[in-house]
Amino acid sequence: MKKVLSLFLSLILFISAFSLFCSAADFTEELDCRSAILIEASTGRVLYEKNADTPYPPASVTKIMTALLVFEALDSGRITLKDKVPVSENAADMGGSQVYLKVGEDMTLEDMIKSLMVSSANDCAVALAEYVCGSETSFVMKMNERAEKLGMKNTNFENVTGLDDTTKNHVASARDIALMSAELMKHRDVFNYTTIWMDTIRNGAFGLTNTNRLIRFYKGANGLKTGMTQKAGFCISAAAKRGDMQLIAVIMGAPSRDIRNAAASKLLDYGFANYGIYRVESSELEPVKLTGASKRELKIKHGDFTALLPSSDLHGVTYETKLPDSVSAPVKKGDRIGTIEFSSNGKPIGEAVICSDEDADRISFSGIFMKLLFEFLLIK
Repeated sequence: MKKVLSLFLSLILFISAFSLFCSAADFTEELDCRSAILIEASTGRVLYEKNADTPYPPASVTKIMTALLVFEALDSGRITLKDKVPVSENAADMGGSQVYLKVGEDMTLEDMIKSLMVSSANDCAVALAEYVCGSETSFVMKMNERAEKLGMKNTNFENVTGLDDTTKNHVASARDIALMSAELMKHRDVFNYTTIWMDTIRNGAFGLTNTNRLIRFYKGANGLKTGMTQKAGFCISAAAKRGDMQLIAVIMGAPSRDIRNAAASKLLDYGFANYGIYRVESSELEPVKLTGASKRELKIKHGDFTALLPSSDLHGVTYETKLPDSVSAPVKKGDRIGTIEFSSNGKPIGEAVICSDEDADRISFSGIFMKLLFEFLLIK
């Protein structure tokens, strides 16, 4: 009986230890595409990858970077959504997906963004690039500079549209596309356009339908961009959010639209089924004892903490607050005071920094004298 009990307890310990490393099922299905990646946007954690660093033609997924530079120009105040964007002959001559801009036509910048993100309009992509930087060539230079700053190591842009009939090395990797997708999604207004299924421009005279069918048919889908050329095959950066978790699934080089969409859906399903977000918002903590200052206590607060965890581990999170017994002045607001260390099932998963929430100058000699005098009189 003792041997049986010992074996049973050993088995339980083994299963418990094993579950720490296998609490989320691996994605084992073979995807019919050249490359793919699945990431959680807020943490950047990679949940699945296939040839994720191999560069391939990205087709119109290129326009994610085009849109990113436009939104950054909007944020800077250099342009506004109400601006009228002129149409050059170069823009009007773009082939492929378009809204058939005419030379000299003035369309609002907002309608051009809508056309870009919903219908993948090549003519609007060029018109926007010329408006923001003066020429498509200058805009492409900015695209590559921005890609380098984002750490997109396997990307090279030659145009703003993704058209690749005449390009020599217009490429991006799945990982790089996920990086620029996450960056674009920091501009929350982009969802005003990427979540549109059908709309119109030109006062209702021209209809738009989203090239991303997941927007209509996948629960939580909120973007981002599709692409297709003969060289690139069918590509997509598919974004979806459920609860606090924002996922990005990139598929490159699928043989058909339906296979591409199915592959993206399978990756998103896997992420939502097996993972969840553990989040703690920044808040104030009990003050810590302060020495060498005119006041006795220092206001402190901890920063945000976010971790992506296997779903089974979300309710097993514990934390330990590490603070000194006291803090000596001078202290500046934002100075690091301590940490809150988070663990899941005994494994460290990260920390939130505890900082001073106010300035505290060191007390002067006269200040010490007055403080002692005040306390003496108070005692009396």
